[in-house]
Amino acid sequence: MLCGGFRSDMAGTKAAALDAWAMRTGQAFVRFDYRGHGESSGDFTDGTVGLWRDDALLVLDQAGDGPMVVVGSSMGAWIALLAALARPDRVRGLVLVAPAVDFTEALIWDRLPGDARATLERDGVWLRPSEYSGEPDRITRGLIEEGRRHLLLGGPIPFRGPVRILHGLADETVPWEHGLRTADALESQDVLVTLVKGGDHRLSGPGDLERLTAALAEIVARTAE
Repeated sequence: MLCGGFRSDMAGTKAAALDAWAMRTGQAFVRFDYRGHGESSGDFTDGTVGLWRDDALLVLDQAGDGPMVVVGSSMGAWIALLAALARPDRVRGLVLVAPAVDFTEALIWDRLPGDARATLERDGVWLRPSEYSGEPDRITRGLIEEGRRHLLLGGPIPFRGPVRILHGLADETVPWEHGLRTADALESQDVLVTLVKGGDHRLSGPGDLERLTAALAEIVARTAE
């Protein structure tokens, strides 16, 4: 199962590549859009980490009853970890791409200058310029405040299955050091981190997609043992 990133959708490059890999290998695969994303209904600005986690759990619970490997990209890595902790008997392994765990706090709130914080607290929304869209990201006070209920990096993350993390060294959205912090917080002793020289946040080039599908194939094989 794929959990996509903030404002991304299931028609993206990584989603399509994983779907093609699943078709070639005969592996079951599910991709979906959170509420307020892509083809799903709902207003994006009403969304929170908890609601998007619930969307992932709804899909997970309806996608059969066998073991699951979850791929999480950017914000989706946080969602994937939350889903794994909520369904420990189902989620056996994880592949995390540029993991933006705790991003609402560590990568947004903690970096906001005073005037932006004042705007967010006064108006309930702050428009953040986006590198990936002509439309700014609408960061809401609800997103920040609700996100604090789901923070993981303040202590050990009690997931013990195999995890593979891919992170670009040129990622300006989620620094690669944040990916290492995530790896260090995991209780699993089977965690491998691949740092890609020159890799950006998306990691959607041909070589990046090959690394992604190879990591997924490895975790699928390991969890089937």
